Amino acid sequence: MTDQYSQDSNILTAAGVTLADDEVGSGAVAVVSSPPPRRESTIPPGSGRNDEYLELRRRVRQAGLLDKQPIYYTMKVLIAVAMYGVGLTIMVTADSLWVHLLNAVFVGFSFSQMSFIGHDAGHYQIARSARKNEVLGLLATFFVAMDLSWWIEKHNRHHANPNVLEEDGDIEVSVLAFTEEQALSKKGLSRLIVRYQAFFFYPILMLSSISLRFGGISYVVQGKEVKYPVLEPLLMAAHAVIYLSLLFFLLGPWQGALFLVVHQAVAGLLMGGTFAPNHKGMPIVDPDKKPDFLRHQVLTSRNVMPHPITDIVYGGLNYQIEHHLFPSMPRKNLRKVRDIVKAFCLEKSISYHETTVIGSNVEMLKYLHKMSRPLRTKQA
Repeated sequence: MTDQYSQDSNILTAAGVTLADDEVGSGAVAVVSSPPPRRESTIPPGSGRNDEYLELRRRVRQAGLLDKQPIYYTMKVLIAVAMYGVGLTIMVTADSLWVHLLNAVFVGFSFSQMSFIGHDAGHYQIARSARKNEVLGLLATFFVAMDLSWWIEKHNRHHANPNVLEEDGDIEVSVLAFTEEQALSKKGLSRLIVRYQAFFFYPILMLSSISLRFGGISYVVQGKEVKYPVLEPLLMAAHAVIYLSLLFFLLGPWQGALFLVVHQAVAGLLMGGTFAPNHKGMPIVDPDKKPDFLRHQVLTSRNVMPHPITDIVYGGLNYQIEHHLFPSMPRKNLRKVRDIVKAFCLEKSISYHETTVIGSNVEMLKYLHKMSRPLRTKQA
């Protein structure tokens, strides 16, 4: 892949959208979706035409909002690496348990910020050259220990099929249910957790940092399509060795273990809490009745209202609608394109859902509690 639009082309081709010739990279390859199951949908099917989306995309291109922002991302990378340096310095110099625990929270935040660099690199948001994006993605693989190839494959499937049952892995979670049918299908411990999933939701998010790493490790071990089959596992192994060695050498066994628990829980909560509001509790799509691309992406996505702090903590993913419509758009431009997208949706009578940080979490919890109701009713 050598073109800045290659990743968009992958996702859009999988979703049935054909870009203009000048937007398609020569190496673009479509993502292959799983055979669709039959389920009831809460979104009416579209006509199968994508003229409206292509019209919107032309407006956005003419505004220059798909152009890369190398200076912006250079600063983001330098700040993320510097945050790691600050965390390490505190670890070396501090001698108070409470300072180390606060530092564990700070390093957890640093991990989430570096993970957004990996996310953006995986979408080719950062540079026009595929190689430069992949280099930065590999940098994030080392700093966060999450496999690049696995993330790209998993995340592209999600982008092509948001909230589509058995096609979107983000709503196929063993300890969560996003439909009543999913809840009733759970067995054993998973069934118990899902019964009260709204209460277990945030503790589950705290484990997401570990879960994402094991997902990447499993992908590599199973011999899946890893673009850098030697380098990627080496970078993850190097991260584990350096991280654990520094932790237990500098802090000792007990404080090191406590730091590890707090750090990983905070990193998981921040990463999981960033991605969860994007689609959880939004309409579920029948694989046989998918709407057109524009409506599919807008109606299954939820925005969290802009704010300078929110934009940093969410890594720009609070503009989820815009990100799903233009996956390779640089993070810096998502706030700018929001006005264009909102106006276009109003023009086409398409519902555009945006709420607050608290509102998005309340909506998620209410939805999860509602979907698990059959298990509690059956128990009663």
